Amino acid sequence: MVEPARTSDPSRPDLAAADGAAGGSDGASLPAGRRRPALSPSRAGDFKQCPLLYRFRAVDRLPETPTRAQVRGTVVHSVLERMFALPTAQRDVEHARELLEPAWRELLAEQPELSALFDGPEDPELETWLKSATRLLDSYFELEDPRRLEPEACELRVETELDSGVLLRGFIDRVDVAPTGEIRLVDYKTGAAPRAIGEAKALFQMKFYALVLWRTRGEIPRQLLLMYLSDKQSLAYTPDEAELVRFEKTLEAIWQAILRAGRTGDFRPNPSKLCNYCDHKAHCPEFGGTPPPYPGWPEPDPGPESVLDRTD
Repeated sequence: MVEPARTSDPSRPDLAAADGAAGGSDGASLPAGRRRPALSPSRAGDFKQCPLLYRFRAVDRLPETPTRAQVRGTVVHSVLERMFALPTAQRDVEHARELLEPAWRELLAEQPELSALFDGPEDPELETWLKSATRLLDSYFELEDPRRLEPEACELRVETELDSGVLLRGFIDRVDVAPTGEIRLVDYKTGAAPRAIGEAKALFQMKFYALVLWRTRGEIPRQLLLMYLSDKQSLAYTPDEAELVRFEKTLEAIWQAILRAGRTGDFRPNPSKLCNYCDHKAHCPEFGGTPPPYPGWPEPDPGPESVLDRTD
């Protein structure tokens, strides 16, 4: 059971503003429906990569066009979640394949704009894309046998507030609990196993979830498991208490940096090779663009993970 977030300390003006008790930079009160911003692995990663990217995504909420690979990752995650809802004997590759097209149609119904990825249902590239998703599902079954598993939860929403007032929120692909009580967190990656930098990014996400589970359940997960479906590789990691304490301080430092930028609107660009994949060059000063007027802090609650949050 995930414990509810505590009310922030009114003596902490930075937390009061972030909690929605105060308004944005102009002092206006928050409209109904806004909740205090939280830190997720995706948004923390955005700020570390480029503070201006964080602003575009979390504050301005500028639209982005997901790629076919990103949408494919979302569909594959959905299939694996649905598969574990089947009776144990039906958790095989054939049933998983049968779930693929319904999962795609459901996502398309929820987000009709994704239809622009293909030139209609008869587009031969759509069939190729679905076959590539099928191969990822087939790879999953080469990594483990789901008939031998009974996850405690799939796509688990977790949220907790640290003693410092930082609100953490995210979604865990799968939580396994052994008969002895040991916890394993599992994350599916539809891309290939990364090099050192990418591996550190993936472990950042898993340590984030390990910290949230520790703070909500009082137990450190025994194992963090990353499953890379593209090349059929797994990466297992065992965190310890000292490491998670240090990681907690890292998240607190990131959040304080976000709050400092949020008070002034000074989210600075951090140019890198990753700029080649950014949708927001037209608004970025590094590319001759101009950001939209700063709307003030805090941003609307980001809600559930989006297609873009599933990027490997």
